[in-house]
Amino acid sequence: MRHMTMPRLSMAELANGLSSMNQQNLSSFIWSVADLLRGDYKQSEYGKVILPFTVLRRLDCVLDPTKEAVLKEKEKREAAGLNPEPFLLKKSKCLFYNTSPLDIKKLMGDQDNIAENMFSYIQAFSPDVRDIFECFDFHTQVDRLAKPGLLYMVTEKFANVDLHPEVVTNEQMGHVFEELIRKFAELSNETAGEHFTPREVIRLMVNLLFIEDDDALTKPGIVRSLYDPTAGTGGMLSVAEDHLSGQNPDARLVMYGQELNGESYAICKADMLIKGQDISNIIHGNTLSDDGLPGKQFDYMLSNPPFGVEWKKIQKEIKKEHASDGFNGRFGPGLPRVSDGSLLFLMHLISKMRSTKDGGSRFGIVLNGSPLFTGNAGSGESEIRRYVLENDLLEAIIGLPTDMFYNTGISTYIWIVTNRKPASRKGKVQLIDASAMWQKMRKSLGSKRKELSDEHIAEITRLFGEAKEVWIDENTGKRVKRVSVSGTALAAGTSRNGKPKTPAASALPLTQFPSAASSRRPTLATRRSPSSDRYLMKTARESSKREAKKKASPSPTSNCETAKRFRWAKMWTSISIAKLCRMWQTLGSTTTRRRLVKISIQPSLLRVQTAEGTR
Repeated sequence: MRHMTMPRLSMAELANGLSSMNQQNLSSFIWSVADLLRGDYKQSEYGKVILPFTVLRRLDCVLDPTKEAVLKEKEKREAAGLNPEPFLLKKSKCLFYNTSPLDIKKLMGDQDNIAENMFSYIQAFSPDVRDIFECFDFHTQVDRLAKPGLLYMVTEKFANVDLHPEVVTNEQMGHVFEELIRKFAELSNETAGEHFTPREVIRLMVNLLFIEDDDALTKPGIVRSLYDPTAGTGGMLSVAEDHLSGQNPDARLVMYGQELNGESYAICKADMLIKGQDISNIIHGNTLSDDGLPGKQFDYMLSNPPFGVEWKKIQKEIKKEHASDGFNGRFGPGLPRVSDGSLLFLMHLISKMRSTKDGGSRFGIVLNGSPLFTGNAGSGESEIRRYVLENDLLEAIIGLPTDMFYNTGISTYIWIVTNRKPASRKGKVQLIDASAMWQKMRKSLGSKRKELSDEHIAEITRLFGEAKEVWIDENTGKRVKRVSVSGTALAAGTSRNGKPKTPAASALPLTQFPSAASSRRPTLATRRSPSSDRYLMKTARESSKREAKKKASPSPTSNCETAKRFRWAKMWTSISIAKLCRMWQTLGSTTTRRRLVKISIQPSLLRVQTAEGTR
């Protein structure tokens, strides 16, 4: 028999370590079990054992306080010839139960028959829980562990971990599951980011989703629905529920979701079960090819679909629905290229929106830069964007920092989409550049090196809610008054080598650039400048030269020191639907598409280049 001398670790220590970004305790727990599996399991297979055992121990601890009462009730009702199930649910005070006299710790009492007893214990759970372990293929793992004599040792490890809700909250358990999945995916070179989203990003999305409905959501007894078509382990659903219950304890959020990955689905279902949600609303399957909730519409939706994943395997089903159902189905506006299915998820969510007469809907979706610029005029991507804008569905785009996700360091964007815009937002799209709002993590997790602080989340939420144009000093992060600085004053700055310093385009106030009324500029469709930044830099240099030749004195409002000290960042602006439509419709060359990516995260440049007059 193998002998391990690893220190025991309570899950409370694990959760606390995780919340403080200290991964040492978490790793110790993982490897105290994984070391037992080494040699009999590949590294990529460790999750097949550790994840279901973690779920089993959690359920075991949740049922522990009512275990004896459930057993007595079962005996009583069966003696009376009654179906005990409804009575057992009441006694367990949960939506599940277990009728076996065994639990994890009692399984330790019979080492020779532990496999048979484990099967018996699993079968004694209510049907919904048995379905969870079927998704894990747990019976296969029990047999596999029993052959080399590992089952008893692994079970003993988990029996010594306290996962009672009083010790480890649901939120902490969510972090634990996500970190376990991330670690196992890293070992097997899989994409952990497909299964869950960083919690601070979810919190931001939830804030943006609910902020305009704060008054309605505080009413007593209010019931709202929330849907995630890429539910993963249920992180988005859980954070949204916690947010709403914290805001209004009398409110009820009915949660729905669908998830393709079997292990993530099982964890999500277990989490929803413990929280008292109807787990028949959590569906296992491919959202795009097989909508598990057909005809259902929801008040709110959240999603983080996988970035840049092809849909070649399901294109037959998608194209069939597009051709046969048209706009009565989910994909009426058009189909994107097979190499990236992000816009399919966007259209799927739009199809799940309630009609405006029923109150409408709002959803947030995380996308990479591809849906913003991919596709020429008339392409599927272009037609989808046209549909979104012409129906005035796009409310805002928030540009996030890079290195925010576990599996990729690329730029990402939150789209807020709704069919119930307030009057002040109709015909406009709000753009927020939050790419500079981040703090460095103490320790990187995969590709994730940055995170949003509570202050960043609050500031972005405030910018979205206020919908006002503001300027932020990038050095201090504080709002500052807009200062008008002449080209001469800016040119007075010098570089380190003593030569005149050419100001960065982003440092120039908007009023310094020529408007359409004062000079004729080529449009996006015809301009051949390889870079919008280069075009603006050239404009700035020419302006400085003209003023120098005229020997004009600095404007009374000019302040050279201010110009040198501040780098302006335009944190919010809005652009009319018509202008944004024209931008997307004129996408043709690679150069133009590249320019739009840069523009999309620098709203001040967007105004200069697309407006016929400065707005």
